[in-house]
Amino acid sequence: MVAVVYSGSKTAFWKITRNGQVVAHCNTTGLNPCFVDPKTILQILNKKVVLVNHAENIKKIYFFAAGASSSDRKEVLAKTLASFFRYSKIVVENDLFGAAKAACYNQPGIVGMLGSGAHCAYFDGKKPLNNNFGLGYILGDEGSSNYFGKILLKEFLSKKMPKDIEAKFILTYNLDRPQILERIYNKPQANIFLTSFFDFITHNSKHEYICKLIDEGFEKYFEIYILPTWLKHKDSELHIVGKVAAELEDRLRLAASKYDLNIKSIIKEPIQNLLKHYIN
Repeated sequence: MVAVVYSGSKTAFWKITRNGQVVAHCNTTGLNPCFVDPKTILQILNKKVVLVNHAENIKKIYFFAAGASSSDRKEVLAKTLASFFRYSKIVVENDLFGAAKAACYNQPGIVGMLGSGAHCAYFDGKKPLNNNFGLGYILGDEGSSNYFGKILLKEFLSKKMPKDIEAKFILTYNLDRPQILERIYNKPQANIFLTSFFDFITHNSKHEYICKLIDEGFEKYFEIYILPTWLKHKDSELHIVGKVAAELEDRLRLAASKYDLNIKSIIKEPIQNLLKHYIN
């Protein structure tokens, strides 16, 4: 058996195969080694019956994870997984590598990520080239669901929302200022909390006010991530991977057109393409 896993900070998608065919699949909480310690990772794995039942039969795991950005973090995650999947050879790479493989396979291209976080890199056909874009949800991630959650909360707490949107927000979440600040500053995984507000953006994406927030976020994404990469690799095709890109595709393509850029492909869930690549 072979398992292919793509993990953002919020959700990890698992596909388990035998002889090239998917025999089991499940989702777990995201296993980002920056936010989830080994003990918690093992607790998450042990709660999934599908993984417990197949653990001893899986012989190889390809694991692509947000936060696996250094050799130390990759090693910690690999050792943790190995203690659960005892008979598996485990390959850990970061989520940007997985996104690049899903979008380009072995061809060069520019790969952007717009999911719970944001990133971009030039992929040379073998690996994404190193850059300084990955600053995380506090200093970076412009255009991501984390970013939109942060902007939405700031607008709400600053009383800048239109009355109709504010009323919808209160009805949906029933949160006040002390609760929000407590959740962000005194509770773990503030990034997941911020991401949770992205559904409000998508459900109200036709509202003029929300459209403006989306467009401003995407303009920042192109200016900070895509344009600097494109200026170095102008002949490359552009691919963007992630839930935010897929669910707000029309607004994203509109933003790209402002910079005379064409997006070759938008992939919501890279796990499907990774599966094809690694089991064939």
